[in-house]
Amino acid sequence: MPTPHHPIAVIGAGLGGLTLARVLQVHGVEAAVFDLDASDAARTQGGMLDIHDDSGQAALRAAGLHEQFLAQVHAGGQSVRVLDKDARVRLESPDDGTGGRPEIDRGDLRRLLVGSLAEGVIRWGAKVTGARPLGDGRHEVSLADGGSFTTDLLVGADGAWSRVRALLSDASPAYTGVSFVETDLPEADVRHPVSAEVIGGGMLFALGAGRGFLAHRESDGSLHVYTAVKASEEWLDGIDFTDTGAAKRAVLERFDGWDKSLRALVADAEGALVPRRIHALPVGHRWDRVPGVTLLGDAAHLMSPFAGEGANLALIDGCDLGLALVAHPGDTEAALAAYEERMFARAERSAAESAASGDLLFRADAPQGLVDMFTAHGPDVSEATPSV
Repeated sequence: MPTPHHPIAVIGAGLGGLTLARVLQVHGVEAAVFDLDASDAARTQGGMLDIHDDSGQAALRAAGLHEQFLAQVHAGGQSVRVLDKDARVRLESPDDGTGGRPEIDRGDLRRLLVGSLAEGVIRWGAKVTGARPLGDGRHEVSLADGGSFTTDLLVGADGAWSRVRALLSDASPAYTGVSFVETDLPEADVRHPVSAEVIGGGMLFALGAGRGFLAHRESDGSLHVYTAVKASEEWLDGIDFTDTGAAKRAVLERFDGWDKSLRALVADAEGALVPRRIHALPVGHRWDRVPGVTLLGDAAHLMSPFAGEGANLALIDGCDLGLALVAHPGDTEAALAAYEERMFARAERSAAESAASGDLLFRADAPQGLVDMFTAHGPDVSEATPSV
């Protein structure tokens, strides 16, 4: 059998890869998307995302999906509370519906994008193991099942540990010095009313020196909590996450002396605790133009989550790349050069902001730095809110 060929192959059905495929589809251009998951329901997609008007929402407008997006946003999700380790409220801002960063569940947004694509665009259960250049900008991509295909344009939208990145760059993500432990409290108003009151209707920052609780209310009424600790890369290795009770105790050792209502965000959590180290590519990561291949989203510019830019950059990357290809029919290299010029500059700004926000959140006088930032920004703190 001849090796299958796809003019445009997108590796990864995350937000960026799906947006690229959708924008191309809107303009009558076909792309094939390959993803290692068995289906779009194979795993949960994380918590809430704040989608910015000038990036993520702009991409959804170009994709013809903005109205459907607005119908699924979480009312009240832009409210913000900032507490210190004694649970004293240092700042509170309600969601009055006028902010430019409405919240949506990541899973809902991904399903919206998946559902917008024609049948057969996404090849589920297709795990990419490598790729090699064939010359003239063409590449051969190998799959875990032993199959392969060729493509004229290979787009790495395959996340932090991208297989495609090696064709362009020797860079790899490095540990940022911060680790998360994720917990959930379902049906919070009924089963966890104290935690529900602590978090409020949107985002909570409860911060101290080198640690804190970053949490938000999800659209289904559950609470999703990121317990953040500045620690060595090995810290999580010393915790047995198969023993939930022991894991809770180990995490809470880092929060001795914190208010009981904050410690309950871990102590009363239901289900397993999920450890996650925060990695990032170097600020300003870029590469020389290589024919027939590019990257978008985390594959191109993985950064810490403390500026809320990751999902938004993935969306606008996919949009910009799609529009560049449409604007340069028959000249893929001109399209990629135009796309990368915009993407590199935008990503560098956001990565620097994310790193600075991480330092601000966990500095010795936390949460004072965050309070000062909000105060300097004015009454609409949602426009300056770090996120996860």
